[in-house]
Parts: sequence; structure tokens; C-alpha cells
Amino acid sequence: MFKEFKEFIARGNVVDLAVGIIIGAAFTAIVNSLVADLINPIIGLITGGTDFSAHYLVLKGEVPAGASLKTARDAGASVFAYGAFLSAVINFLIIAWAVFLLVKAVNRVQSATVKKKEEEAAAPAGPTQEELLAQIRDELRAQRA
Repeated sequence: MFKEFKEFIARGNVVDLAVGIIIGAAFTAIVNSLVADLINPIIGLITGGTDFSAHYLVLKGEVPAGASLKTARDAGASVFAYGAFLSAVINFLIIAWAVFLLVKAVNRVQSATVKKKEEEAAAPAGPTQEELLAQIRDELRAQRA
């Protein structure tokens, strides 16, 4: 069983998957910062200078007026955190857009590579070295005769 596990881990797909997960986690941190530090302040500016991700409605419980979302949650109130949800949706759309662009770029590179290989395969193959030597031999024989 250990040997099978070792062979499974040694496959290239598992290593590629692990690298993808690590890069995905790092990419998620970048996108979270992009949304929290750049996009949300712009949206907040448009909507009146408030932190968009902190918008919520109290469904049940007592929360002091103007309390932050974290304070409301810490107080045990049931909150409808629509701002945090919209931030998550924005994160998803940015990640989806970046993945789309990445896949599109990879497909473009792959299609260019395939096209190049097809052009190389379609190019007429010249005579081999042996064929050229045979032609030279035949011409020399014809000249002597």
C-alpha cells in the first residue's frame, strides 16, 4: 500500500495539482487585497464614502448604532452581511476573469505551437542525404559513359 501511495505521489499530475493549489492560494491573497484595498474604496467613494464590505442588516439581536460588522457578529447578533457577500462576488468575478484570460493565453500559445508543427509537417521534405549522394553518383556515371 505504501508503494502504491509513493507511485501515486510521484506522478506528475499530483505535483502539478499541488503547485496549482499553492499558486491559487497566493493568487487569492492578491485578489482579496485588490478587492479590499482598491476596488471597495472606489465603490465606497461612489456610494458615499463608506466601507462597502461592512454593510449589513441586523436580523436579530442588539447592536449599537454604527457598530462594525465584526462587532455585530461578536455581540452574537444575527446579521445579513450583504456587503461582505458582494465583496465575495467581486472576488469571484475577478478570479474568474483572470482564469479566463490565462486559459485564453494558454490556448493561443498551444494553437500557435500546433499550427507551427502542422506547417513543419506540411512542408515538402527535401531529399535525404542518401538520395543526394545517389543522384551525384548517377550523374558521375552518366558523365563517364
